[in-house]
Amino acid sequence: MKKLLVTGSSGLIGSEVVRHFAQYGWKIYGIDNNMRADFFGAKGDTRWSQKQLESDFSNFEHVELDMRDRTNVLALLKKIRPDYICHTAAQPSHDLAATRPFDDFDVNAVGTLNLLEAARQFCPESPFVHMSTNKVYGDGPNNLNLSELDKRWDYTDAEYFNGIKESFSIDQSKHSLFGASKVAADVMVQEYGRYFGMPTCALRGGCLTGPNHSGVELHGFLSYLIRVNITEQEYTIFGYQGKQVRDNIHSYDVAKFIENFFNAPRVGEVYNIGGGRNNSTSILEAFDRIEGITGKKMRYKYSKDNRIGDHICYISDLSKMKNHYPNWDITKDLQTTFEEIAESWERRLKAANDTSKTMHPA
Repeated sequence: MKKLLVTGSSGLIGSEVVRHFAQYGWKIYGIDNNMRADFFGAKGDTRWSQKQLESDFSNFEHVELDMRDRTNVLALLKKIRPDYICHTAAQPSHDLAATRPFDDFDVNAVGTLNLLEAARQFCPESPFVHMSTNKVYGDGPNNLNLSELDKRWDYTDAEYFNGIKESFSIDQSKHSLFGASKVAADVMVQEYGRYFGMPTCALRGGCLTGPNHSGVELHGFLSYLIRVNITEQEYTIFGYQGKQVRDNIHSYDVAKFIENFFNAPRVGEVYNIGGGRNNSTSILEAFDRIEGITGKKMRYKYSKDNRIGDHICYISDLSKMKNHYPNWDITKDLQTTFEEIAESWERRLKAANDTSKTMHPA
């Protein structure tokens, strides 16, 4: 039986990867200690996801472990020696990183080093996929020529029509402390591949999303936006007239790419992984789309202060991924992704409301 280790297994991508490979009968070990609740409070809690995985898959084993705990990370890898590793555990918010810089760097950079070194010592031949971020490019993409359209910003130059390539510079730009810690992890993943010949890759994600996302204001753009619409609360737009653009990729399509890499691993690779131009949307365009699905008017206010290091327009160029793995492509379009997230939030919020009524009857 093949063995897969997934870190951050209760999170959006981690849980999707668990579900994807559990269906093949693999033994899945999932590391998670619910740090998302520590970072973002009750709304970021992912225990519900952990319990769901434990209930749905008898071949899934939850491991309560902090990635900063080097001794026990090494001990776990020595014990299980997984055939494949998918590292999704992270502190994911560039806003939060500024208030908790030690936690951010220790989780993102040191946690990644702990796992890489454990893999090198005990299973160096096992393909290692790391979920990096487009924030490794800092605010460099903002220096490109941009055109302001009715409801979005877009690239002016034809060279960037399909988005940002992996060759785009990560140097001499403002990253946020989160982006800097992820740069350290990203480069370390590459180095363990190139220096030690290990089959590693860093996936520089755009907006990774899907129905199992516990989106909050500080992280989880699309999931949070849809939740705010469904609950008829007020959304805050931070700068750029709400025309800032993100490309969104469904967690299922991320898991499918990871499967392709596992089947034909390369050494020290990097890929920009996102929805591409067809799955890109601005905040204003996202308002229109979710209103069309739920029938609820989006309530929002505008703050002229953009988030530090935020991208005005970011679209992932997927040509390298498709060239290296021609059997992979986007399968979930933007409308489907919106509908799945909306349905998931409605179901979860109803369940939470029903539980509250049971615990506190009128």
